[in-house]
Amino acid sequence: MPFDRVRLASFRNLEDAEVATEADRIFLIGENGQGKTNFLEALYYLSFGTSFRGQVDAEAVRRGTSSFSLLGLVRSPNAADMPRDEIRVAWEGKNKDIRRNDKPVRDRKELIELNPSIVFCHEDYSFAAGEPERRRFFFDQSAGLVSPDYIDVLRDYKRILKQRNSSLKDGRHDLLPLFDMQLAGKGVELMDARRRLQSDFDDRFALRYESVSLLGSELRIRYRPSWPLELSLDGIVERLSSKRAEELALGTSLSGPHRDRWSFVVEGRDFAATASTGQLRLLSLTLRMVQAEYYSEMTGRLPVLLLDDVLLELDRGKRRRFLELLPSSGQSFFTFLPGEPWEDYRTGATLVYEVINGRFED
Repeated sequence: MPFDRVRLASFRNLEDAEVATEADRIFLIGENGQGKTNFLEALYYLSFGTSFRGQVDAEAVRRGTSSFSLLGLVRSPNAADMPRDEIRVAWEGKNKDIRRNDKPVRDRKELIELNPSIVFCHEDYSFAAGEPERRRFFFDQSAGLVSPDYIDVLRDYKRILKQRNSSLKDGRHDLLPLFDMQLAGKGVELMDARRRLQSDFDDRFALRYESVSLLGSELRIRYRPSWPLELSLDGIVERLSSKRAEELALGTSLSGPHRDRWSFVVEGRDFAATASTGQLRLLSLTLRMVQAEYYSEMTGRLPVLLLDDVLLELDRGKRRRFLELLPSSGQSFFTFLPGEPWEDYRTGATLVYEVINGRFED
């Protein structure tokens, strides 16, 4: 749901203020280090209760202060006369308090169901060329955006995996058969969901990437589970048992969805091995585009889009084609350097702020 207003207090370098954001497109123009990305981070906090930078909450506190507070007013895009929801995130010391309409949010799944944001940022490059866990993170996030049940299953799997690894390290054989059965059960659920996700993403992704890149060859998403998909639950348990001696020697679980792999292939070859930096950056942007489209189709709602200087990485033609494929309604925040041709993408409904030393000037 769109943000109407955002109130900031002691958050990074941003001035304590209330910023009006009641528009479909909001442009933030400013030099590096002025606070553009920090504002997107504040919006992300209000969407998920955490940062997209992967940093601890204490690092978001303005220097010289010991706490921060964020408040966002969000509304239903299809019910203008409905009261706004008020989301508040506050951090002090080691304590984080998240509230919706002054009622504590006990599980961040509540925020995901209310007002998710999808961020396009430089760090997304790791989805294309980084470690396997970064690609697993992206696809797990995509599944969790549309299915709270997936979040629960993934949490359960990680909890069981941690317990199983602890038993392997301690050499405790007695609990391992139980953990094998539990891990296999949750793992099969994850594999089934990931297989469906790959099917849902693959055609969309191939079409969107070709439409922007004009590569001339289909770029496809491949999902390679650690456990063969044809194995039954009993077969997986037997497989885990057969590796017992090796896992006890190493003190860790050697197979399972935590070791699944995602890759991108063109004409049967690993695309990341030969692609240019520009092609890989476009790959990561396309993944986010499809994530937004997938969320919209599956839920009937539009996420808030946060685009952090990513258009700078595309030439003029690719920028135009990329923007044409973004969801045509909903709310989007863009950051630009002053020298970029942001005027080319402005419409009559665009709200423009110049960001200078954490201050917003329209």
